[in-house]
Amino acid sequence: MNKADIVDKVHGVLGSTKADAERAVETVISSILEGLKKGDEVSIAGLGIFVTKARPAREGRNPRTGETIRIAATRTAKFRPAKALKDAVK
Repeated sequence: MNKADIVDKVHGVLGSTKADAERAVETVISSILEGLKKGDEVSIAGLGIFVTKARPAREGRNPRTGETIRIAATRTAKFRPAKALKDAVK
């Protein structure tokens, strides 16, 4: 399932235009992204929690040469599924 499939499902449920359904899906996605960019925790009941985690700087190795390289610190998005989602997938 991809974004177009989700837009089609929303369009079928709402019964409005496909453009309205696409705007609704885009709004949900952009709202999640905005919250994560600010460092907020985004919780959707029944689905799960989106959070950002800081990854510290570390040393790694270039697999081709074996040379030690410095990997910069970064932030990454994480997802913790809700119990309802875990139970639905079983």
